[in-house]
Amino acid sequence: MTLRLLVISLCLFSGIFASRAQTPHEMAEKALGELDRVLDRRSEYISQRQNAIDSLIEVWKQHPDDGCTLLKIADRYTSFNNDSALHYLRIGKKRYAGTTAGQEFRWKYASLLPLAGFYETAEKEFYSIRPDEIAKWQQASYLAAGTQMHSYIAASFRNYPEIVAAHTDSMTVLQRRLLDILPTDGNQYKFLLGEYYFMQGAHDRARPLLEETVDSEPVSSNLRARAAHHLSSIARADSIADLHIYYLALSATADVVSATRETISLQELGSACRDTNIRRAHSYLSNAMANAVECGASVRMIDTSQALPIIERAHSASIKSWRKTAYIVIAAMAVLMLVLIATLLLLRKEMRKMARLQDSLRNANRIKEVYISQFLRLCSIYMDKLNQFCKIATRKLAAGQADELYRMTKSGKFVEEQSHEFYEVFDHAFLHIYPDFVAEVNKLLRPDQQIELRDGELMNTDLRILAFMRLGIQESARIAQVLNYSLNTIYNYRNRLKAKARDKDNFESQIMKIGS
Repeated sequence: MTLRLLVISLCLFSGIFASRAQTPHEMAEKALGELDRVLDRRSEYISQRQNAIDSLIEVWKQHPDDGCTLLKIADRYTSFNNDSALHYLRIGKKRYAGTTAGQEFRWKYASLLPLAGFYETAEKEFYSIRPDEIAKWQQASYLAAGTQMHSYIAASFRNYPEIVAAHTDSMTVLQRRLLDILPTDGNQYKFLLGEYYFMQGAHDRARPLLEETVDSEPVSSNLRARAAHHLSSIARADSIADLHIYYLALSATADVVSATRETISLQELGSACRDTNIRRAHSYLSNAMANAVECGASVRMIDTSQALPIIERAHSASIKSWRKTAYIVIAAMAVLMLVLIATLLLLRKEMRKMARLQDSLRNANRIKEVYISQFLRLCSIYMDKLNQFCKIATRKLAAGQADELYRMTKSGKFVEEQSHEFYEVFDHAFLHIYPDFVAEVNKLLRPDQQIELRDGELMNTDLRILAFMRLGIQESARIAQVLNYSLNTIYNYRNRLKAKARDKDNFESQIMKIGS
């Protein structure tokens, strides 16, 4: 058995897969993908077939004596709507009873009865027709109908081997007779011969004939669907699972495209996919059940209904698992959303902080610009005053007025004027940088020691000393030099201010914080 499987596998790989350059799994996936696509258009294919039938019915209504058109209507309903097919075959049986045409209506009627569960009636109807009364040109139709009838009955009793064997034998006899009268150069002959070998268990002889049928027949061909189904059974017998699924998918695709509702491939494919893809299994079995109901094939309904509950349970479990996963994903997304919102809020807070820092930097830059501008202004003023004094001194000396120049410098009037102008420039510049300086200083002093300025006065000596301290000039000597006071005077001012403070120990450090 192992050697036989090895030989079969080698033949398959060399004869089929090498030419397609695909593995069996890839072939199966591709075929399943194509089946999924045509199933999406199932209603379109059904509408096309129904429209074709409706057209035939309109023709028959205009020519009610046209038995050929009536037979075509029944044939088009076969495997599409079993009840309608039987209805039109019954009309033909009655209308053409006792004629050659009536005989064909009878055996085709008998071939479809097993699908409705009328097995005994089917055999009785079929075998009541005497073979010697059948025209030679009708023999093939008669034998094909008998083969189909026994096939349906055998499929209905698959759990009863003796009944299956009996009907398989009857089917084989009829098929052998059919092969004897068919021309040997057609696809139908090749298929039926392959099917014959298949029923005999001669799979090695059946395989090439069935493969040739699959390759040469169009996608919507009934022969292609049947040949692919037999090949799937051979692959299953050889334990080649991917090939089994591949050929079932080909067969089911042909059935869907031809709008054939009486099928078994889709049902078997649903069962085969149960362990690998529960979604597909559920889809295929659901479509198979819909086909069986719409066709009126009670046998197929029973077959499909046996597998569907198992798939339904697995599908429900899959949906529950998916829902659980979805809830987890949604919860995770919600957490991530909260984290994202928190991050955005934090980022917004940091951006505002950065904006404030940028504003502070801009303010600091403006302050530096004011410092530089005012410093340059003071330098310009003193340069100008120095030039003026030099001119005055030169003029006085040249005129011999040295005594007058001496009296002018000794009086201190010149220095006082310059100091007054310096204070004015300094006060404006400092208060431009620290506009609330006076109010902030008063907050640090006791209520009864508040600094009060006279009308028109921007700052006084106390405030100027504190202003120099705020600018980082802590040494009393430097302050005295700039303000043109003695060192002791500056010491006295500082001590007096500290004595007025609410917090004497931290007064000077609090001055440094003003405007920061």
